[in-house]
Amino acid sequence: MKITGAVLSQRDLPRPYAESAPLEVSSLDLADPGPEELLVRIEVAGLCHSDLSVVNGDRPRPVPMLLGHEAAGVVVATGALSADQDLFPVGQRVVLTFLPRCGECEACATDGIRPCTRGSATNGTGELLSGGTRLLRGEEPVLHHLGASAFATYAVVDRRSVVPVPADVPAEVAALLGCAVLTGGGAVLNTGGVRPGGRVTVVGLGGVGMAAVLTALALDDVEVCAVDMQADKIATALRLGAARAATPAEAAEDPAGFKGDLVIEAAGSVRAFETAIALTAPGGRTVTVGLPHPDARAAVSPLALVAEGRTIVGSYLGNAVPRRDIPRFVELWRAGQLPVEELVSDRITLADLNTALDRLDAGAALRQLIVMEDS
Repeated sequence: MKITGAVLSQRDLPRPYAESAPLEVSSLDLADPGPEELLVRIEVAGLCHSDLSVVNGDRPRPVPMLLGHEAAGVVVATGALSADQDLFPVGQRVVLTFLPRCGECEACATDGIRPCTRGSATNGTGELLSGGTRLLRGEEPVLHHLGASAFATYAVVDRRSVVPVPADVPAEVAALLGCAVLTGGGAVLNTGGVRPGGRVTVVGLGGVGMAAVLTALALDDVEVCAVDMQADKIATALRLGAARAATPAEAAEDPAGFKGDLVIEAAGSVRAFETAIALTAPGGRTVTVGLPHPDARAAVSPLALVAEGRTIVGSYLGNAVPRRDIPRFVELWRAGQLPVEELVSDRITLADLNTALDRLDAGAALRQLIVMEDS
């Protein structure tokens, strides 16, 4: 079938992206879903820093690639399914997740601690977990981004890359559960280990960082602090309920007010990582979820880690198991404890993506949602 999607053909083009236009909205051919696959009509997709990291070369991926990995949509058709037949009737709303889990490898037995070995491998090559690609631009094969390729009107995905959600969950909320909330919220619930009476400090208030703030605020007897360079994001964190919010320099001047038992770094920069370490209290845990350039290096004092009994932990996708954790976040949203809608800063179309990349690169957005015209 014919679809419309945003394809990256060349990485690391110069900024501003509104002029260099790295993402080209093209007409593509999408194959029918094969065994273990679904055809999904995309309703809403979120623009995430992980997409920008592919565009600017920080996260090298093969091209041409149809980007987008955070989305919600509706099942239109399925191939032959060996399992999950009852989960995916036509018309079922689903969340796309960017790390499929095969359920069979040793990593999948770690309860989310290790990324799926097969899923990570196929994500790296731009294929689906079920094998190969399903996209053509003319005669040219186009690769899949993280098993999703959600910057498009339709997508074929492996059944293990999606999670069904109830009909009362709006598409805009559902989309954000698949990346921003799983990553930021999962870092709090799955990786953080914060105890009642503790303090959570979040460094970097993009979509993922603000989702971590929202999730921490949903916990009982936990104080939440926030750190960012942008004044408007600081104001948003305070409005949402953070006890304190400040710039890194201001937080450094008041360490007693910002040092956390759990500190989450969600900016993907060396400066943010080092700030998060400096703001971690004795006995505390620094959890980093950002994705800096592969060559980035940070300075860490081993003595401080040992003498103060601190730990540094990496967390990919919030150590989440999507089929376990997305229902948990749905229930928090239903209870009014997780206002995911607050993460939405802009609603755009596919044609606006290059300009939206500039806003994201400048730190001027939380989550920009692409609302598909077909929807």
